[in-house]
Amino acid sequence: MAGALTVPRRMPGGAELAAAGYLAQYRGRTLVIYTQHLRILYGWCEGVQLDPLEVRRVHLDLFRHYLEKGRGNGPGTVAARLRCVRAFYRYAAEEGFIDDSPARRLVVPHVRRDETRLLGLSREEVAALLVAAREAGPARWALVSLLALLGLRVGEACDLNIEDTRGEAQGYRTVSFVGKGAKPATMPLTPPVAEAVDAAAGERGRGPLLLRRSLTRLDRATAYRWIRVLGDRTLDKHVHPHVLRHAFVTLSLDAGATLRDVQNAARHADPRMTAMYDRARGNLQRHAAHLLADYVTKKS
Repeated sequence: MAGALTVPRRMPGGAELAAAGYLAQYRGRTLVIYTQHLRILYGWCEGVQLDPLEVRRVHLDLFRHYLEKGRGNGPGTVAARLRCVRAFYRYAAEEGFIDDSPARRLVVPHVRRDETRLLGLSREEVAALLVAAREAGPARWALVSLLALLGLRVGEACDLNIEDTRGEAQGYRTVSFVGKGAKPATMPLTPPVAEAVDAAAGERGRGPLLLRRSLTRLDRATAYRWIRVLGDRTLDKHVHPHVLRHAFVTLSLDAGATLRDVQNAARHADPRMTAMYDRARGNLQRHAAHLLADYVTKKS
């Protein structure tokens, strides 16, 4: 299995089976990331001569210390790795590998974000990127359109085939794909995006939608490079694929879409994730403090 966990040679078979079963639930980028998290855990266990399935809470507290001090991981990375570890041990308990999860009361760092800094791209900046991408070539134009105007994740865009963009439902042309968590998704292919997609497909009727110069399927690394170069040249700022997905959420809200509709379009499981992207909540010019000050100090 691609991305499968290779455990240290001295690890017991049960630990290897538990890890393989847990990772089998995931695919794509999530599988790659979770595999890396478990490799770090298992490598640490080997270093201290500990069977991962005999770990206790105190060991996980020491593992957290190792992540923070030994590896120099920041709070966000530590939190992500410990959440994976907690989910793994929950799985191991549910499947009978262990009696109870040692991570049930594991303290995971709470990472706080300053939402006023999540400003993303403006409407004018996205428009400028679309113009620059169109001039750079049909594949770049389609990539930027799919991310900024439909909110696709970069992996979802790279995995699209031409035939995925030729659907129809409720009178709309649609694009269908498998999203995060192996969840199938279908979205309307709006005319501006359809124009870019058709340009990328050209006369081809099947196969990868987005191609590199070598005529092979676009990969994540190349997609990142394309968008970074477009951002540098057009906006003189650092832009990566998730910035375009971020812009899809914030600009949809600015355009008047409801939080629930944008949550559904972005395929966020938790509305708080969508709300975190809402630039209006962090816009100092529209902060509620201005209204309150006027209300309190305004003379009758």
